[in-house]
Amino acid sequence: MTDTDTEKSPFTEHLGELRSRLIYSFIAVIIGFAAAYGFSEQIFQILTAPLTRAMEGNANTQMIFTGLPEAFFTYLKVSLLAGIILSTPVIFYQFWMFIAPGLYRNEKRFVIPIVILSVFFFGAGASFGYFVVFPYGFKFFLGFANETIHAMPSMKEYLSFASKMLLAFGFIFELPLVITFLARMGLVTVPFLKKNRKYAVLVFFVGAAVITPPDVVTQIMMAFPLMLLYEISIIGAVVFGKKTNPQDFQEPANEADTDEDQAEKPSE
Repeated sequence: MTDTDTEKSPFTEHLGELRSRLIYSFIAVIIGFAAAYGFSEQIFQILTAPLTRAMEGNANTQMIFTGLPEAFFTYLKVSLLAGIILSTPVIFYQFWMFIAPGLYRNEKRFVIPIVILSVFFFGAGASFGYFVVFPYGFKFFLGFANETIHAMPSMKEYLSFASKMLLAFGFIFELPLVITFLARMGLVTVPFLKKNRKYAVLVFFVGAAVITPPDVVTQIMMAFPLMLLYEISIIGAVVFGKKTNPQDFQEPANEADTDEDQAEKPSE
């Protein structure tokens, strides 16, 4: 085997590993989609519950569909969204197992707890978006309706908005795990995180402005949890971050001893 083949083998092995992990995740999503399709109408009613409550008392506000196949395809997309959410344990497991070969043996035992925490934080983020952000956001948007302007959101537009927001809040709540993992790998340090806190806040508000609709209320409701999660990440980095090797501090002492030895040689 040539040196070129030796260099290419690890790369092709990583590609093969990535391919198998993606296939497992895809199969999990398909199974979740098939399981959720039979309850797609009920799932959509649950998904639209915050908007329905916000529209109560306004007889001129209702949800519509503007194309004949729109309702059918909306239920298909609802099933796909539910399939993705149901398969998050498998997706996170495959993701962390793909990273696991780069960890030390004593660090690999944390993979299963990390997967459980990943699912927990994702569920917490999606729940925060559903129970906190949606009610206030929908009341804000529907507040622009008046006697001559009526809000009639379509099924397709609502699903696009809701799915994007739920997934966005679910994934941004993974921030503590990601930063703690980077700190464990030694890629970031606690002083670095504290020093760049103000830049992180700026990035949070810019990211919230890009992800959320163009209103200040929703942006703040996404940016503030990110700021809190960043502080939790710093705590996680302090507790689980890579510790400095004490042997690194022995080299200056050895160098000093060497200098003393060299200074004593002329006197001999």
